Amino acid sequence: MTTTYDPHHPLYLDEADTRAELERVYDLCHGCRLCFKFCPSFPTLFDYIDQHDGSLIRKVVEKTAGISSVRLLPKFARTRFSSWFKQRPKVRVGKKQGSVTVFPTCLVEYQEPAIGKALVKVYEHNGIECSLTDAGCCGAPFLHSGDMAAFTKVAVDNVAMLAAEVRKGNDIVVPQPTCSYVLKKDYLDYVGGPDAQLVSEHTYDAAEYLMKVHKTEGSSLDTQFPGEVPETITYHTPCHLRAQNIGLKSRDLMKLTGAKIKLVQQCSGIDGMWGLRAENAELSIPIGKKLGEMVQAADGDVVAGDCHLANTAITEQTGESPLHPLQVVAKAYGLDTE
Repeated sequence: MTTTYDPHHPLYLDEADTRAELERVYDLCHGCRLCFKFCPSFPTLFDYIDQHDGSLIRKVVEKTAGISSVRLLPKFARTRFSSWFKQRPKVRVGKKQGSVTVFPTCLVEYQEPAIGKALVKVYEHNGIECSLTDAGCCGAPFLHSGDMAAFTKVAVDNVAMLAAEVRKGNDIVVPQPTCSYVLKKDYLDYVGGPDAQLVSEHTYDAAEYLMKVHKTEGSSLDTQFPGEVPETITYHTPCHLRAQNIGLKSRDLMKLTGAKIKLVQQCSGIDGMWGLRAENAELSIPIGKKLGEMVQAADGDVVAGDCHLANTAITEQTGESPLHPLQVVAKAYGLDTE
């Protein structure tokens, strides 16, 4: 909200500057109101005021800490992705078309390793060698909660490890859009320097990298899909993936299977982890409800989305269990990812 987006600028955390900018923006917003019918902020705010006593809600919020008790959360897996990766038999790829280091993210490492398994199986099926980084959490939870010092510390360590992987000749692939955005964009802003630049230039969303291989002269993906191919796929495009301005690579990848793709472009209300906090649930859930309604209206045979948190919000609202696009492709190849 400040007048500068440079985290190293002295005004970046200046409260007076932030308040002045907020007042300016609020005044413009109040006088314009063109988005009144389209943005959920106004009706949600008015409902919030109509249904609750403000002071009471503030007291409840003050006494409530951590994750909301009414939100559906991703379950923890019995076996971590890194454990599976290290224990699996070594695979020798055929025609080598690339070499990558997988940055699995916390969601894949601890909660949905099946996404990581699908990624590795699909990559190796297409001649792309996979290794695994020792880098930990990307630091997004620190950044999104405003703890820039903790985020920067994590980012500095990760940049050093990931830059070393790039210098070995590997690109970095990330199966969750919030985390790939952090590696591509936020490390540049908060760490900077040649190593952060190197990491940014060699980091790819999982589907983005596959489509790069497919469209590079002299290489291509296998387009024979003897496995399970749905007739229609409802595909939710996460906000952090659209913000990367890379196009709809997951859609393009799934279209190779012959499936018809129905796009749903609507925020899930999660926003990193903002929507899972207890004090934000009443604002977040109606946004997720709208997404759920759009997914149900699309009525695809399969629901897919790149963000596991957004997918969990879809499950919360619809009862559907969306797949990651790499899981859709793995099933189409007939690969065992369980």
